[in-house]
Amino acid sequence: MSSVSLSRKTAKLKQLLGVRARLALLALILVAPLMFERARSLEDARSKQLVLASAEFAGLAKQSAEAQREVISSVETVLKSAAYIRASAGGVSRSCDLLRASLPANLPWIRNLLIVGKDDRVQCATTNALVGLDLSDRAYLKKARQTRSLVFSDFLLAKSNSQPIMMSAYPVAAIDGDSDSVILAGINLDWMSKLMGNLGGRPGISAVLVDSAGTVMAAPEDQASLIGRALDTVPLLSAIAEKAIGSQEPPGSLSFVAADGSRRTVIARIAETKSRLIVSIDEAKVTAAINRDIHSAYLQLGFVCLFVLLGALIAAEKLIIAPIEMMAATAKRFGQGDWSARAPRGRLPAEFAPLARALNAMAAQLGQRERELVASNDHLTVIASVDMLSGLANRRGFQSRLDFEWMKAQQYDSELSLLMIDVDHFKLYNDSYGHPEGDACLSRLGETLSGIAAETMGFAGRYGGEEFCLLLPNTASSRAVEIGEIVRAAVRDLAMPHATSSHQQVTVSIGVACARPNEGLRPGDLIEAADAALYAAKHRGRNTVVEHGSVRIKDADGEIAMAS
Repeated sequence: MSSVSLSRKTAKLKQLLGVRARLALLALILVAPLMFERARSLEDARSKQLVLASAEFAGLAKQSAEAQREVISSVETVLKSAAYIRASAGGVSRSCDLLRASLPANLPWIRNLLIVGKDDRVQCATTNALVGLDLSDRAYLKKARQTRSLVFSDFLLAKSNSQPIMMSAYPVAAIDGDSDSVILAGINLDWMSKLMGNLGGRPGISAVLVDSAGTVMAAPEDQASLIGRALDTVPLLSAIAEKAIGSQEPPGSLSFVAADGSRRTVIARIAETKSRLIVSIDEAKVTAAINRDIHSAYLQLGFVCLFVLLGALIAAEKLIIAPIEMMAATAKRFGQGDWSARAPRGRLPAEFAPLARALNAMAAQLGQRERELVASNDHLTVIASVDMLSGLANRRGFQSRLDFEWMKAQQYDSELSLLMIDVDHFKLYNDSYGHPEGDACLSRLGETLSGIAAETMGFAGRYGGEEFCLLLPNTASSRAVEIGEIVRAAVRDLAMPHATSSHQQVTVSIGVACARPNEGLRPGDLIEAADAALYAAKHRGRNTVVEHGSVRIKDADGEIAMAS
């Protein structure tokens, strides 16, 4: 009994765990480890990205500091060169000319150069408006005279235009002890800000260049509003302002912890001046984007799990039920005689591929046999519609084309013309030259008519024996007569000898008929009219073109006669 009960439970379990349920369970087994691995890799990526971000910003800060140091170095070089010029040139006028000529055009960070005299007034400047300016209240100028060395000022507003500026001073007395002049250079703080451009536009990053008093002299473009403000009023930097300004450490990195407990690494690059480049990194803001990515990734994983479950259910339909239905539909089309049907192997699981190949091979073989039969029938139809001697359509083919063009002309209410062409005295030609030459003559006439038909958009055929026809759709009677004359002249130009003809060469007689098809006419009426015109042409001496009705006859001499 226990075995029977177990068997029943097993059967119920199999019914419960159908194909769909089994695939869903398998999908969960496969996806769960991937989800856990993905979560672990995201956390690792977060830690690594923090390390990389700190290293990246440290490198960028170092590059920016080096660029600023190069600016300071170039300013020092220019000042010393100008001081040498002033010491060796003699008069102020001569020194001024040399000063203006000596300012390099490729140093945009130097706004202007000045020579200040003993009275602390500007004696000469690369900007004329600054001449005579009194700088006696500038501390950097006094310090330069006292120390006889290079001095850089803190943040200043220029007296001439109130623009932010940083001044550097170098006394000529450092070269010539008797000189009272001082060389000044105005440093463009906008350019210093440009050098910090690689530190801007980054969340959680504040970068500033401050003077010895803690005033912001330069900042990236997105932080330009900080210029001129005290460091202790700048968000993110206020907590470490005192330590950063008062630090006597050599150039390097200083690490601080903010009052709120978040770790902020400040990288200070102290140049030869008292100014400092400070970069502060708020790790919470820097990692905000990463945290959002992690949150989004968890949501994505949840959606993936849901989609996998749905996909497993759909897969049961697509992988098993749908293939069987497709195979059944294909077999049904085979039974209806549609041999073009194919089982879509590319859309079937591999297990169904052998059956699909077998069905397709069977359909291909049967379809090939059917195509061969159709091709044979088409070939026989073509043979039955073509005259093998002249290469033109035979009477049967011509009649089919006439019926088609008749219906077309009736539909569009257009004219349809027909030329009936007969070789003059062809029986005598055969008697005189033999049937092989007669066949050759008909073949050449067929080639000629074929060419004219192509040029006139017509349809040529051999009506029987030595009689040909040329069907001209959408052609009026006057134009049909002209084409008839073209045919007559073309045959004459072939210059095929015919000793028993009065013209001594092969000629043709042509009857022309034109009709506008309607319900009261038949295609046979057009043939009868053209035959009647041909009969009239024969009785008018042959080698002529005659139009049915009020007949116009064109003979070899081009004369026109009327016939009823």
